[in-house]
Amino acid sequence: MKFTRFQVGSESYTGVLEGETIREVKGDVFTSWTYTGNVFSIGEVKLLAPLVPNQIIGIGANYVAKKEELPSELPAIPVFFFKPTSSVIGPEDEIIIPEGIDEVKFESELAVVIGKEAKNISEEDVLDYIFGYTVGNDVTAPQFFREDGHWTIGKSFDTFTPLGPVIETELDPALVKVEARLNGEEKQNSSTELMIVTLRKMVSYLSNVLTLKPGDVILTGSPLGAEMVKAGDVIECEIKEIGNLRNTFVSAKSRVSN
Repeated sequence: MKFTRFQVGSESYTGVLEGETIREVKGDVFTSWTYTGNVFSIGEVKLLAPLVPNQIIGIGANYVAKKEELPSELPAIPVFFFKPTSSVIGPEDEIIIPEGIDEVKFESELAVVIGKEAKNISEEDVLDYIFGYTVGNDVTAPQFFREDGHWTIGKSFDTFTPLGPVIETELDPALVKVEARLNGEEKQNSSTELMIVTLRKMVSYLSNVLTLKPGDVILTGSPLGAEMVKAGDVIECEIKEIGNLRNTFVSAKSRVSN
């Protein structure tokens, strides 16, 4: 089932995407909801980020180029970081390159959406706590990283976390490929089998550090091939079973001038 959020006029709604139509729902998608009976054509709505996250957690440097490169021992403490919910945008929204720099980096990722409270869960039970999956773009401005390894500013600018187009609830995360095309040219295309810290391990690990809540989003890392981009570039992050997340980069200066 593909859950989405969408806008018609000035109002926003939640719905289930079925082909080219969206069936509106009401209630809490994590617990109890019903169809309202209203149906919209996908062509008459603006798709939004498919949820307003509770919090966003990312993991750094989590892919290898081929299975033979997977390490025999995992890091004792994986590199995790937080991104602000104010950085979230949806499909077709513009990604703004901050003033003072000319480039940022795209990072196409599988994003996990937590569906129920999780604390101290085992790797075997992780999938029971996941509501679904969406596509994420962990946009990064490495120019703002600190030499001592602090990434917060470089990850936190407004528009730096595109999500969408839907949350797919019926997906085997071990059997998908994370792709990205920059101006139509393929840049990333890797199976989730190439993750260093697996999805099960990272969610279990995080649940032993903090209580995960419904609506939390975990960005599971970006395959090799991410690169710096400039204003005017168009990035398409895609997981075929979920959909295509397309955004255009613009400069902060051009936004002001417009």
